[in-house]
Amino acid sequence: MKKILVANRGEIAVRVLKTARKMGIKTVAVFSEADRDAPHVKLADEAVCIGEAPSNKSYLLGDKIIQTAKHLNVDAIHPGYGFLSENASFAENVEKNGILFIGPSSKSIEIMGSKLAAKEAVKAYNIPMVPGVDRAITNPEEAIEIAKKIGFPILIKASAGGGGKGMRIVENEKDVKKQMERAISEAMSAFGNGAVFVEKYITSPRHIEIQILADTHGNTVHFFERECSIQRRHQKVIEEAPSSILTPQLREKMGNAAIQVAKSCGYVGAGTVEFLVDSNLNFYFLEMNTRLQVEHPVTEFISGIDLVEQQIKIAKGETLSFKQSDLTINGHALELRVYAEDPLNNFLPSVGKLNTYKIPKGDGIRVDNGFEEGMEISIYYDPMLSKLITYGKTREEAIQLMIEAINNFKVEGVKTTLPFGKFVCEHDAFRSGHFDTHFVKNYYNPKALENEAKKEAELAALVALKIHLDNQKILRVPNSN
Repeated sequence: MKKILVANRGEIAVRVLKTARKMGIKTVAVFSEADRDAPHVKLADEAVCIGEAPSNKSYLLGDKIIQTAKHLNVDAIHPGYGFLSENASFAENVEKNGILFIGPSSKSIEIMGSKLAAKEAVKAYNIPMVPGVDRAITNPEEAIEIAKKIGFPILIKASAGGGGKGMRIVENEKDVKKQMERAISEAMSAFGNGAVFVEKYITSPRHIEIQILADTHGNTVHFFERECSIQRRHQKVIEEAPSSILTPQLREKMGNAAIQVAKSCGYVGAGTVEFLVDSNLNFYFLEMNTRLQVEHPVTEFISGIDLVEQQIKIAKGETLSFKQSDLTINGHALELRVYAEDPLNNFLPSVGKLNTYKIPKGDGIRVDNGFEEGMEISIYYDPMLSKLITYGKTREEAIQLMIEAINNFKVEGVKTTLPFGKFVCEHDAFRSGHFDTHFVKNYYNPKALENEAKKEAELAALVALKIHLDNQKILRVPNSN
């Protein structure tokens, strides 16, 4: 493998390009007109503009990306995450054009891309699943009958896609019809597929996922778990590894279950199996993400393994150089997704220019970054600027380092999730490990964040005043000569 094209943008494109360069592989970046001066464009050996700013006119143009790859004699395409990373047709077309797809087969993507197909695939492996039905439902009356059997509350959920779209929690019978219609409509709009299914809603869940790697020689290993329960709008904001609630026995059980899920669809490459864990530590299969996850750096910190390097080696046909027994958990890692969002205004996207953008540095601090000072935050893409990751010998150490790193991360021009990250890290529920996916609903109050910001501003003003007065005193000291 001599040349890789990275079919993505932002921090994940930079991340993949850096590892490819470390491995001595030439790189090609693709970019939209809006990203002409982006860091990933400058970092690659070659860069090609593939279209206008909207992603459907650039980063989602699979055929154009493949044509570019062929024209530049590219050996492999890395899709990153998002965009075309879980598009089975794109993966298949890459393969048909004689280019390696750095990811699983198109068949695996297709099976795990549908939550219903995924449930069907893992059935034979006796993996626990949330009570409900594993087929599409269109009739509200049928949904009511199912709900009566499994008990309210229920979750009406889109079979395709993710990110909280096409998902409705229903507390009682009278709301089923209206919420089902909304879920179907939203799923149709977001994914072009209105299929929904019904399952029991786990009221106080933890969102735990297991990272796996599988090579083409039948070897599959897991890299332990990541805790992803701090979410807003069903989307993760803070992740950590390992989880504070898993016992060694439960970790082994869930790890083995994740390996079985991977084997159920002949999986190859890096993937993540997601589970819900209830308050009694029962776990249930949720879905499989057939790509690299945003939060993969926390796993890299605790395992010492470069997952992107492993993806590339697997695509080259190499055998995994380690066994499950070689892998151990070392220390604790935490990740904050630094979004250009306003945590004081329901996490709405914040657009503007990065007038100041200074990232923290130091031992145990890693920033996977896709922006530079002076750049504009575009309305066309996901609002994530970077990922701030900290590592310590203990969870407490990683949390404390995260607070210090947030304090040293300077952003002006747009609002970010940095203050929210600090709020979480300082909250007793998070620090004690007693939280679930409802953390934001249960504990987060924008007013508290606003008050904290005012206090910090007042303190900064007092410090500045003291320095000013001290300087005045020095200036007034009479000359002794």
